Amino acid sequence: MIGLISATAAGAAGRDRLAAAWPTRAQVYDGSVGDAVRRAFAECEQVVCFLATGAVVRLIAPLLGDKVSDPGVVCVDEAARFAVSLVGGHAGGANELAREVGELLGAEPVVTTATDSVGMSGLDTLGFPVEGDVAGVTRALLDGEPVALHAELAWPLPPLPVASGGVHAIRVTDRLVPSADQNVVLRPPSLVVGVGASKGAPVDEVLDLVQGALLDAGLSVKSVAGFATVEAKAQEPGIVGAAERLGVPVVTYSAEELAKVDVPNPSDAPLAAVGTPSVAEAAALAGGGELLVPKQKSVRADGRPAMATCAVVRRATRGRLAVVGLGPGARDLLTPRAKAELRRASVLVGLDQYVDQIRDLLRPGTRVLESGLGAEEERARTAVEEARRGQAVALIGSGDAGVYAMASPALAEASDDIDVVGVPGVTAALAAGAILGAPLGHDHVSISLSDLHTPWEVIERRVRAAAEADIVVTFYNPRSRGRDWQLPKALAVLAEHREPTTPVGVVRNASRPDESSRLTTLSGLDPATVDMMTVVTVGNTATREIAGRMVTPRGYRWQEETK
Repeated sequence: MIGLISATAAGAAGRDRLAAAWPTRAQVYDGSVGDAVRRAFAECEQVVCFLATGAVVRLIAPLLGDKVSDPGVVCVDEAARFAVSLVGGHAGGANELAREVGELLGAEPVVTTATDSVGMSGLDTLGFPVEGDVAGVTRALLDGEPVALHAELAWPLPPLPVASGGVHAIRVTDRLVPSADQNVVLRPPSLVVGVGASKGAPVDEVLDLVQGALLDAGLSVKSVAGFATVEAKAQEPGIVGAAERLGVPVVTYSAEELAKVDVPNPSDAPLAAVGTPSVAEAAALAGGGELLVPKQKSVRADGRPAMATCAVVRRATRGRLAVVGLGPGARDLLTPRAKAELRRASVLVGLDQYVDQIRDLLRPGTRVLESGLGAEEERARTAVEEARRGQAVALIGSGDAGVYAMASPALAEASDDIDVVGVPGVTAALAAGAILGAPLGHDHVSISLSDLHTPWEVIERRVRAAAEADIVVTFYNPRSRGRDWQLPKALAVLAEHREPTTPVGVVRNASRPDESSRLTTLSGLDPATVDMMTVVTVGNTATREIAGRMVTPRGYRWQEETK
């Protein structure tokens, strides 16, 4: 919950805007400011104060405990010009909250955390539990000192400016390791604990068994990603309660699914009880991985039969591939989600000219693999290979990555051993349409005239079908130096079904500094004025030029009635 506090009418106006935007996330704290701050600080994960920073500092100073448990606090001035991340920038989420508040109120977010200021990922913001000398290693990274990365597990991490060696080190492991000065240990969510339990098994018995098994195996409980069990035990209080105490989810499988999993220690007891010869081992192994701890039974102090079993599996590393559409070129048409994925990736793969567009957005330590025109399949293979090595990869393309871009070759190479995320972007057709007016107001189709990958006979058949169906057509890749006859041929096919006066929109370098556009007609378009940086949109029989704009009517009845 986010606590919202104000002292004046001006502050209340901004407070109420946030409350309206976050109806389920925020709570307004009324009464005296001091009491409101104390209550919100104790009850909320985050607090937004429409007060002077000095006043908030004095009010929360006696309440501060530590950076791990304190809520994130953001201060907003009464004119809503600035949203200042005051306390808990990383652990409390105040930095991100300041940005969110700034977005909602039109305020400038003020973030002074050192890593955020230089665009570097904070070690305590990676989404993993972190142990050790976080401050010292972070300082070394900021000062440019060599910091080694020792990854016992290849896990997708954001970019970090690490070196092959150094006095300071970052270690990625799920094993219990001795603490060391100038070292940080990151705990990836690599372990799955399969759990079986008799009806009524106590929470403490299940929890003690799991924690003991991990400790004996030299594994960290902080790397437990979740519990796994049979569906019949999905609501078993002992299993559910132990998972809640560790803060992990419970995944369930049917008895039929578990019965198909090969295990080293099958038993007749679970077969009779729930229909599978194994629960703990089979559930742990159901998602794949390496069995580190075979089935163990709990030990009860009173000597009565065990009521719980567990097994531990290290799941296979899954790299992450984000296929990111950069939009048509303008920075303000690059989506926030695309920016976030670019900053999350430790490896960026892309066409050199597209990399240049967003190079300034990359975090320090990002490894960039760029190549020239014509190497699309090579880039797709490279991106998938890097993801299979456990990297966080961003594969970029212009427009939308799924439209004549990199998503198709990449997903053709990928299998289910990596996670794939698609990030949509504004296409060239949409950008051109917005410049021209509303040419895509009714049914429309995009057709690439490049016969590099598609035979011309197929392209022509598609153009003819669109012509006969009276669909607005946007031509991608309309003409190049070595391919100059396809556009005239396509226009001729359309002319068999449309009037010479049919509006045609021509947009070159949509949304870029040298953007140009013009309206012409089907008979008036000179193909020699078109190149590969151009998008050509041909209207249907209803498309009109209205006040210098290209408009394809939607076909609303009220429009017909007013003609």
